[in-house]
Amino acid sequence: MKTRLSLLVIAVVAATSVGLHSQQQGVQSSALPSPAAREPQWAFPIQAGSLPPESPEPKSVEGSTKKYTPKEIDDLMNPPDWFPEAHKPAPSIVVKGHGSALACGSCHLMSGLGHPESADLTGYTAAYIVQQMQDFKTGVRKDYARMNGIAKDVSDEESRQAAEWFASLPRQKFVRIVEAAMVPKTFVGQGRMRFLDPKDKGMEPIGNRIITVPEDQEKARLRDPRSGFVSYVPPGSVARGKALAETGGGGKTVACNICHGEGMKGLGNIPRLAGVHPIYLARQLYLFKDGGRNGVDAALMKAPVAKLTDEDILNLSAYLASLSPQ
Repeated sequence: MKTRLSLLVIAVVAATSVGLHSQQQGVQSSALPSPAAREPQWAFPIQAGSLPPESPEPKSVEGSTKKYTPKEIDDLMNPPDWFPEAHKPAPSIVVKGHGSALACGSCHLMSGLGHPESADLTGYTAAYIVQQMQDFKTGVRKDYARMNGIAKDVSDEESRQAAEWFASLPRQKFVRIVEAAMVPKTFVGQGRMRFLDPKDKGMEPIGNRIITVPEDQEKARLRDPRSGFVSYVPPGSVARGKALAETGGGGKTVACNICHGEGMKGLGNIPRLAGVHPIYLARQLYLFKDGGRNGVDAALMKAPVAKLTDEDILNLSAYLASLSPQ
């Protein structure tokens, strides 16, 4: 897949899973700009269809005593908290948005693990998260569709409180990597999440793509923070990514663990890579490469990504996502 790095319109980096129930999309998402299409589409998904609307009665998820209607589940200012006993009380900005600032928990989930369109915030230091919010606020890190606008309406104190809360959450394995030459046919639906195509249940070649779908589609639509994802990657990509990450590919890049620590679990304020959604990792590599992501950390990433090809980015993302985050 040929990467169009000349496109200077930057799509979502820490995007939200907006409007997972189509009957609510017009309420919350209509006021938010849609990100512009860019390549590769598997890493920068754009909604191209919709699942049928859900019935309006309250829903539940396994293991929770809570019930929420689809309207409540899709309220990006007041996200559902299915398991409040699993975490300490959250700061106000995590559970209640204001102005252009959506509640953090609506996109990143109340577990911090996020959907593939969003960042997994667990395992990062509070200082790292605060710095990213500052970079979004000043615009040196581009995310026109969501985070640039959100950050402008979040105070420094709110950023600090949210960062400390997310940094306290446990890392968990939330994505399963499967090598496969053939994958189910899918489409990008509500919230720019990829779903199995209900109209065509056939298979297709994976090509040079990473295809991420929910382990349980219904639970993902309910924002169940305990239901993860499976990412299909091309055969051999994990091994190729491992070799590149560990050796630097003979000068093509540098060994990732030099900065990101043993097991890619992070080192100080340098973030973990292990177990992160692979399409999120791929987006960051592309954005570092084409200048969409700048800021304090970007200067260190410019040289390591400069010579990476599309295949390299796919392979690195597949390998890093396959690692245990703990």
